[in-house]
Amino acid sequence: MLELREASLVILASTDAQNKVSQLLGLFDSYHKQQITLDIAHKIDAQGLSLPGRPLKPELVLPKLVPKRRMDTPEGRAGLLHSLAHIEFNAMNLALDAIWRFPDMPKEYYEDWLKVAKEEAYHFSLVNEHLHVLGFAYGDFPAHNSLWEMVERTTDSVIARMALVPRTMEARGLDAVPAIRDRFKQIKEVRAVEILEIILNDEIGHVLIGNRWFNFLCAQDNISPITAYRELAAKYRAPVLKPPFNMEARKQAGFTTEELALLGS
Repeated sequence: MLELREASLVILASTDAQNKVSQLLGLFDSYHKQQITLDIAHKIDAQGLSLPGRPLKPELVLPKLVPKRRMDTPEGRAGLLHSLAHIEFNAMNLALDAIWRFPDMPKEYYEDWLKVAKEEAYHFSLVNEHLHVLGFAYGDFPAHNSLWEMVERTTDSVIARMALVPRTMEARGLDAVPAIRDRFKQIKEVRAVEILEIILNDEIGHVLIGNRWFNFLCAQDNISPITAYRELAAKYRAPVLKPPFNMEARKQAGFTTEELALLGS
């Protein structure tokens, strides 16, 4: 019988985006039909695998080299959607990585990240399908790799991963998506607005999961979440957070009043 964490690694290494999505959806269904086991103690060896598996395109470039995405041209609008598809593709990969890489967490941790992976795959499919309607596809534009770079920096520590990927890098999506959604509202791009509403709603839940497990690990080690975050951000060179912040969405995603006050200071 397949094992969840090993199967997640296999899917993470897949280089075909559509196959990755379909395999992941199948994994989610099989696990919840109790057709897949879970071994939380197994130390998995990924030596020899190139992670994450990704298609030959998009070309990965420095963030400053990604072209500006103007809303007054079809290519500009598609380029903006493409950047979202790339974020969702990486988010799907990071959820799979969180499952296989870190042993000895509670069963619910792995189930939470399997749920995140499934929803990120759904988001990727929604955006990519809309790109096809516009005459484009994932891979047609260059993209940057900032989200995955933070995943790579935190491979040695589950508490660092929880602190600096979902509740730092992904939480920036809570701040950015409303503005992007409003740009599509202005040009009456109804389907794009619908997709962005779905993404924003689900991402609140994903950041909440990151907060849940970060706080769990802090409590386990009897350390202050605020102190721990400050130390981890410095150690792993997390980006400095800059406004504007979506305070309401961050509150829904589990950030405390004290944490939100520090953002606003």
